Amino acid sequence: MQCDRISSARTFAPRVLTIAVAACVAALVAACAVGPDYKRPAAEIPASYKEAAPGWKVAQPADQQDRGPWWTVYQDPQLNALEDKLNTANQTVAQYAAAYRQARALVGEARAAYFPTVGLSAGATRSGNGASSSRTLTTGSSRSLISNSFNVQLDASWEPDLWGSVTRSVNSRKAGEQGAAADLANARLSAQATLAQTYFALRALDANQKLLDETVAAYARSLQLTQNQYAAGVAARSDVIQAQTQLQSAQASAIDNGVQRAQDEHAIAVLVGEPASTFSIPPMPLTATPPAVPAQMPSALLERRPDIASAERKAAAANEQIGVAIAAFFPSLTLSASGGFENSVLSQLLSAPSRFWTLGPQLAATLFDAGLRRAQTEAARAAYDQNVATYRQTVLAAFQDVEDNLASQRILEREIVVQQQAVDSARQALAIVTNEYKAGTVGYVNVLTAQTTAFTAEQKLQTIAGQRMVSSVGLVKALGGGWDVSQMNRETGDVVAPAPLPAASPTAVSQSAATPPLDAQLQGK
Repeated sequence: MQCDRISSARTFAPRVLTIAVAACVAALVAACAVGPDYKRPAAEIPASYKEAAPGWKVAQPADQQDRGPWWTVYQDPQLNALEDKLNTANQTVAQYAAAYRQARALVGEARAAYFPTVGLSAGATRSGNGASSSRTLTTGSSRSLISNSFNVQLDASWEPDLWGSVTRSVNSRKAGEQGAAADLANARLSAQATLAQTYFALRALDANQKLLDETVAAYARSLQLTQNQYAAGVAARSDVIQAQTQLQSAQASAIDNGVQRAQDEHAIAVLVGEPASTFSIPPMPLTATPPAVPAQMPSALLERRPDIASAERKAAAANEQIGVAIAAFFPSLTLSASGGFENSVLSQLLSAPSRFWTLGPQLAATLFDAGLRRAQTEAARAAYDQNVATYRQTVLAAFQDVEDNLASQRILEREIVVQQQAVDSARQALAIVTNEYKAGTVGYVNVLTAQTTAFTAEQKLQTIAGQRMVSSVGLVKALGGGWDVSQMNRETGDVVAPAPLPAASPTAVSQSAATPPLDAQLQGK
């Protein structure tokens, strides 16, 4: 008995040593990952924004203090309530949140390839050989050739990451997870900005409705005045008809304004996750003016726009897939082991004589595949080039977006000043012409022209005011809405509000001086 133990120990020790050596060799070789290491693609970054208003300067670090969600800068309680509801109920954002959770799970799936696979099996079989009534040659008696077999077996297999294929796959999945987090942030920011823009467009329609209602009332008074003039024999019948036509046209415009307002209200209902049939927003004319919107230096835009971050992470994921494709050219090593018990008698299954084991490595390599692996590698490189081009195009489009909204803000600010002067002039001209008409020195055509000019000028002023608010939201969105690339490592998949918008002085261009480069942010993942 003692000799058996010594013999078993002598055979077990070399096996353990062999496994340990194989594991160490595999760990050393695994450090050699084939394929190109990723570097963020270069993109042309301008030194400054061309359309920025004169006098803007780089903001101080204190301007980056936490000031709350970006939409609160408009100081509109109704908008704040709608944005809060959107953050918890918007179904498009919920879709991207689910996609992010899926991407996060895929990282765990890829990491599982680092570890061995272990399985346990147990079985029992009963088999027969020949007829149960067969006779033997010696005795002539019949007997049944039936046997039983019982077994319990533990299997383990492990494929070391010799060429970094698993590491590349994990890195690709990580980049995909971070890209999904950026996609979630981008979907949320897009929905929030769309809500704010639609809300201000609706408020502009409310202001236009108020103007139309006041115009209808003014035209009604003009009609009454013309009828009185006609009754006194001062005005012609055609003047009355013209006044009546003008009033009816204004009434039709007032009714038509409700069509677009209803559509905007329904669009907001969808954004906040409510049926349009049960959702309504009380009318309230637009009175707000665009607040000072902080902007970063152009170089910081790469860290502030979630769509740029998403495109960059897709390029990183595609780069890792090149390494996965190249690793297929090299042989793979699989270490497998199994052991257990097998016996024809169940009561003796777990005894020492019933045990068995196997242990051995397997090295496999593909010698000929008709160019399959080479084609897969070329496809992976092409996919990377495609993602790099998409990233650079996204950067270009982002700068265009910022410049468009900066130009819109600057131009509309000047235009609204001139348009207000035009409204004041039109009102003065209307007052003068109306008094002259009452005195009988001018005809009603002059009044009609002055009224039309005044109404058109005031309606244009309301339109510009609405455009300024919509453009203001567009600028916030173009600058990333306060999002930062480091949030890719902090997304949770819950539909929650984004990070606050950094504050800035009215004439400042904010720069995220404390934000590390994108690659440094992602190394902590």
